[in-house]
Amino acid sequence: MTVRKAWIVAGVAISSALAFVMLLIVGVYIVAGNLANGVGGGAKALAKGAVPAAYSNLVQKWGNLCPAISPALLAAQLYQESGFNPRAQSHAAAQGIAQFIPGTWASHGIDGDKDGDRDVWDPKDAIPSAASYDCELASYVKKVGGNLTENMLAAYNAGAYAVIKYGGVPPYSETRNYVKRITTLSESFAAPVGRVDPSEQAAGAIEYAQKKLGTPYLWGGTGTAEQGGRFDCSGLTQAAYETVGIKLPRVANDQYNAGPHPSRDELLPGDLVFFSDDPTNSRAIRHVGIYVGGGYMIDAPRTGAVIRFDPIDTPDYFGATRVTEDGAKALPTTV
Repeated sequence: MTVRKAWIVAGVAISSALAFVMLLIVGVYIVAGNLANGVGGGAKALAKGAVPAAYSNLVQKWGNLCPAISPALLAAQLYQESGFNPRAQSHAAAQGIAQFIPGTWASHGIDGDKDGDRDVWDPKDAIPSAASYDCELASYVKKVGGNLTENMLAAYNAGAYAVIKYGGVPPYSETRNYVKRITTLSESFAAPVGRVDPSEQAAGAIEYAQKKLGTPYLWGGTGTAEQGGRFDCSGLTQAAYETVGIKLPRVANDQYNAGPHPSRDELLPGDLVFFSDDPTNSRAIRHVGIYVGGGYMIDAPRTGAVIRFDPIDTPDYFGATRVTEDGAKALPTTV
């Protein structure tokens, strides 16, 4: 095939993809407008690779310790506390993957792996201890009316006495925000059990990304004037969603947690699509693009390339996220 013919074929393919994109974008708005309430919550299975493989079995096992928690909720707490970093240490002396302070660890840490010691730095002890502590708090507030999981999380943040005193989640803004953040974030760690609602902001994000086609890639680029309006992959997706009022984290592996995860055959325009050399660990994600339909995404691929359309069906395809405003707001600012 000649170069000229190759360009013609490529142009036809991209034109067809764009036509398909516009139809799907319209569909995003129509479906989003018609859906009153999505299917959510209650899933026991973890989303693909959402928890690093080294800890997924622990989270799955101990996340079913009592009715107040689930593997997805436990995963959300660990991600919120440490970003799954077993060596994390805060300025307040909180330690390990579950960020126990020494006093709490002394009274609530357990020997999860039955090796004869309780090590706050060992996830095989710290993850079971986090689940056990959650369930202990739940037992304190089980007679309080309302949602047991929300009351447990409120007790984690404000103390069981406050939950009992107020007959549920106390009227403290910090506590109410914590409860909402963890319950919302847990949805991005659970494998969807039904339809995942489309985002109304998706079309706006795609429109922004389309205007950047042909812009040279810049590692670390976020589109500032000083950078000549150039982007890297996650800088582009962050900027695209910021134009529709959704603030995403800076890096791709944190953007994965900004909402639920549709399967490959459920993708809609505006979904973020992710790529990794490790299919078992979302923390190893190294690339992200914005799905536009027809098996294509808009992405900023690498140094020396420009923002362009690329196919998503490659061996390193990891999965997708349907960005939600609440999901993005629930993400910790640093992990």
